[in-house]
Parts: sequence; C-alpha cells; structure tokens
Amino acid sequence: MVNRRHIRIKIMQSVYAMLQSKSDNLEKEEKFLLFSVEKVYDLFILQLLLMVEVRKMASKHLEINKKKHLATAKDKNPNLNFIQNQFILAIENSDEINKFVSLKKLDIWKGNRGYVRTIWDEIQQSEVYKDYLSNKGSSFKNDKVFMIKLFEKVIAPNEKLFDYYESLNLGWVDDLPFVNTLVLKTIKQLKAETSISFNNYEVKEDDKGFLIDLFKKAMLHQHEYNEDINEKTPNWDTDRIADIDLILIKMAMTEFLYFPSIPTKVSINEYIEISKDYSTAKSSYFINGVLDKISKDYNKSNRLNKIGRGLL
Repeated sequence: MVNRRHIRIKIMQSVYAMLQSKSDNLEKEEKFLLFSVEKVYDLFILQLLLMVEVRKMASKHLEINKKKHLATAKDKNPNLNFIQNQFILAIENSDEINKFVSLKKLDIWKGNRGYVRTIWDEIQQSEVYKDYLSNKGSSFKNDKVFMIKLFEKVIAPNEKLFDYYESLNLGWVDDLPFVNTLVLKTIKQLKAETSISFNNYEVKEDDKGFLIDLFKKAMLHQHEYNEDINEKTPNWDTDRIADIDLILIKMAMTEFLYFPSIPTKVSINEYIEISKDYSTAKSSYFINGVLDKISKDYNKSNRLNKIGRGLL
C-alpha cells in the first residue's frame, strides 16, 4: 500500500503545481492527484513483470543453446535455478497480477526487449547470479535470498531503467524508491507455495480520504496561515522562505488544526523528513523550529483539537 509519507509527498507536489500555475481548479487537481497515486501501483507491477520477462528471455536462450550444432554438455544440461525461481514463477502465475496487467494494458516489456536484454546481460555478469548458479539444486529459501540480492544490486540501481521509467511518467522519478522498497517487502513476505495477492497493495479508502482531505484543506487555508508563520519568523518575509518549506509548514499546520487523530509530533517529524529529500540542506532545522513554536502556541491557545492521550 502507499504509505502516509508518500501520500504527503504527492500532496506537496500537487500544492506546489497549483501555486506555481496559479490555478484554482481544485477538482481537476484532485483527480490528477488520485490518478498519480494509482499510477504508483502500475510502476510496482512493471518492476515485478520485468523479472518475469527476463526469466522468459533466459529460458528461450537455453532452448536455443540446446539446439546448437555444436552444443556443449553445459548447453544440453543447463543450470535451471533461475528459470525455475519460485518467486518469479509466483508473479507469472498470479491471477490477480495478470488481470491487473490485462485491465491496465501494462504489457510494455514485450515491445521493449532492449531493456529486458540489458537487465538480463547485467544479471549474468553479476556475482549474485554466479553464486546462485553455484548452488546445487534449488529451494524456496535460496530463491528468495537470491531475488532480494538481485533486486538490490542489479535491478533497483539500474540507471537505464530509471531513465526509461522517467520517459514514461515524470512522477515515477519520485515513486521509484518507494516502489523498490515495496517490491523488496513483497519478496521478503512471500511464503512457499503461496501466490502474490495484489489486493494488499490497493489504495485503501481511508488513505484516499486522508489524501483528498489534506490536499483540499491545505489549499483552502493557505492564506490564513501566513500571519502565524510571520509571527514565528520575524526575521523572514514569507517571500524569502523556500516555496517547498512554506508548503510543508502549511501542510503540517493543516494537520495540527484539522486532523485530530494525528499527533503533532508525528506531523512535525514527517515534514522534517520530507524536507530532507525535497528542499535545502538547512530546511529541516528551519521547519522544525517554526513548527515547534506554532504547535506550542496552538496548544497554549487551545486551538489544537486532538483526540486521545499523547497526541499533542
């Protein structure tokens, strides 16, 4: 599933886009925001399918080698560990994934064999693959350990693959690290003789509600927050504060005031971490200082409306 931090990042990007374009069409941006979150799962499936297509290419090459005129003993009796990898076969045989692929028309690898070939070539050259083939016989445990190492060392860091995904969807640049983490989590959680259930990764209704509610409230209350921010930053004009910093501060303020079940400390920590990836080197310290002052002021003036103990 898409976690709350990634949802916050998506909202930050949409708020930034709306402010930069000076658009006031909330409904249009809301639809795009939901669409961009759903596209995260397309990328997740494409990463899984890539391994399936690599396995198919490897299998074809083994069959071709067997039929060579001067086939060697190795050609005639190849190591089948990779071809029979149980995790890859679980992806290939998943009814849920196959239905999703058919519905979304995600069979892009069939028309982009060059990328499949690139990954397959790099796999064959990797020490991870060579060590895997050196194991006599296969087991689910070995298959799983191999797939984790393969994904971490060969697939996830592949720059050509990164550039290709960027050409398909600019939003995937930010989604790929999250998706790669999700793929690794899927590999680690899969048990022997079980299929991959895609239902576990669909956007939950409460997450959709959180996304829409936070986005709308953050946009609608933008100007209301300026006075409170100015009070806590007397040596700064709002025009001098980095755009992303200002958006993150205002999103946190929205959570302070309109999301009673989210602890203020959680909101502050989330936006500090996001700023480390999306703003300046000193932004996290600046945001932390401003939000700490604002949260204490809101608490003192009883503006916080938090439900439950320990939420302040």
